[in-house]
Amino acid sequence: MRDVALRAGVSIKTVSNYFADYPHMRPETRARVADAVAALDYRINASARSLRAGRSDMIALIVPELDQAYFAELAQEVIDAAEPFGLTVLVETTAGDRQREIDALSGARRQRIDGAIFDPLALGPSDVEHVRTGFPLVIIGERQFDGLADHVLIADLEVARVAMSHLIETGRRRVLMLGGSGHSPSHTAALRRRGCEIALADAGLPFDERYVSAALPWHRRAGAEAVERALADGLEFDAVLGFNDALALGAQWALIEHGLDVPRDIAVVGIDDTQEGRYATPSLTTMSPGRAQIARRSVELLVDRIASPERAFVSVVADFELIRRRSSGRQDHETPLTTPNERPDR
Repeated sequence: MRDVALRAGVSIKTVSNYFADYPHMRPETRARVADAVAALDYRINASARSLRAGRSDMIALIVPELDQAYFAELAQEVIDAAEPFGLTVLVETTAGDRQREIDALSGARRQRIDGAIFDPLALGPSDVEHVRTGFPLVIIGERQFDGLADHVLIADLEVARVAMSHLIETGRRRVLMLGGSGHSPSHTAALRRRGCEIALADAGLPFDERYVSAALPWHRRAGAEAVERALADGLEFDAVLGFNDALALGAQWALIEHGLDVPRDIAVVGIDDTQEGRYATPSLTTMSPGRAQIARRSVELLVDRIASPERAFVSVVADFELIRRRSSGRQDHETPLTTPNERPDR
């Protein structure tokens, strides 16, 4: 490092700031140091640097499962977003189990990582003692811990409202909703159910509990079984809205197995925009909840939290898009619908 400083005509501290990505370095100084590093083919010892800084350069991504395409694709996008920061991502799954979520945030785990991005399923507002640790943490998916962590949120209510409105606009009037039972423990389910209620009310249509199925867990099998039950019960419906792509794809499979045409007989819409839905037959109309933005902003907020632990907590609401594909009777194209919303927590 001393040789780099001499060649660039700067102090050793300035070279150290360069490798630490110090944001207030003048561009011309940064360029001189970069040229010196390249000329000397200098490589900083990352392990020694981390040890001196008391950091591991590892962050955790804590999600319910990787069997779901949404979480697997989210994990890859978090890994990609962390790479430019020189961070390694440790992925941990909890199966949505409360104790495993608590353990993932425990002191023993925290000793190995610099911070965590956490998508809780079992923990809720009554579990604040497990979140109020002072450990750098970004919560994704749902707003549950205001004033305790940064949040990157999915606009669940609006996502479902737009999905239901799309089906109504295509002439569908009896929509089977999968994943939205009032008995579901998921706050996400409650918000998406409410979005459906609003869309139906705006169109002057009733909300009928017969058209709501818990379909738990939110896997393809549950979606298929929910449709099987509805058909066996003689429930007349002309569309299915799955509260995630897996439910919608399971429903679509069951409909086709029963000789029904999608979308001519029954339209199908999901939420997630996973690759499975993109390449299904027919391709699945879906709501993209802004997964890439969620990954990128979560990493950025976590890096910033590690560097500035005292700053105010921030909430970000991700963009979302309606992806019109063949399963709802439309040709493939994408329509942006919202803009980011970022503000300090109150």
